[in-house]
Amino acid sequence: MFGIEPSVLAGFIATSVAIIISPGPDTLIILRHAINGGRGPWLAAVGGVQLGLVVHTGLAVAGISLIITSTPALLQGVAIAGAAYLAWIGIQILKGGAGLNLDGNGSNGADGASGVRALREGALSNILNPKVILLFLALFPNFVDYRRDDVSAQLITLAVILITLNVFWLTPMALAAGVLRRWLSSPAVCTGVNRASGGMLLIMAALMLTQHLL
Repeated sequence: MFGIEPSVLAGFIATSVAIIISPGPDTLIILRHAINGGRGPWLAAVGGVQLGLVVHTGLAVAGISLIITSTPALLQGVAIAGAAYLAWIGIQILKGGAGLNLDGNGSNGADGASGVRALREGALSNILNPKVILLFLALFPNFVDYRRDDVSAQLITLAVILITLNVFWLTPMALAAGVLRRWLSSPAVCTGVNRASGGMLLIMAALMLTQHLL
C-alpha cells in the first residue's frame, strides 16, 4: 500500500487501535446521540468525527498542524476553543437541554435538525481537540518514510486506515448503546446518565486546559 512495509502497517494499526479504544469526548458525544435518538443522529455523530479526522489529515498534509504545534499561542488557542466547546455541551446536558430525553419510541432526536446537530458536535469536538492534532504529528511521522517522494500519499493512506478503524470501533459501540434505550426509560436513570456524561465533559474540558495552558 503505497510501498509502506507490512511490519510498519502492523505497528501503525496496533498503535491506532490502542488509541481509538481509549474513551474521549468523541466517544461520549456519539454514545449520547446513540442512546438519546434514532439511527440518524448517531450515524451523523460518527460521520462528524470522521469528518474531523479528514480535516486533520488535510492540515497534516498541508503542514498547518506543524505550524500550530510549533507556535504555543496557536495551540493554546485551539485548546481554549476546544475546552470551551466541550464545557458548553456539558453545561447544556446538566441543564437538561442536550442530555437524555427518552420518549420510549426510539424516535426522539431522529429528525434532520438533530442529525445536523450531531454531525456538528462530532466534527467540532474532533477538530477542536488539540490531542488529535498532536496525535497526527506524534503518531504519523513514526510510520512515514520521508526519504521518498510520496509522503503525502503515505499520510493519506495512514489516515484512511485510522478512519476505517475508527468507524469499525464506533459503529458497533453506538449500536450497542442504542439497545440500552429500553433500560434507560426510568427518569432517575436518565438523570443519572446526564449528570455523569455532563460532568465527564466538564472534567475533560478542564483537563484539556490544564494540559495545554499550565
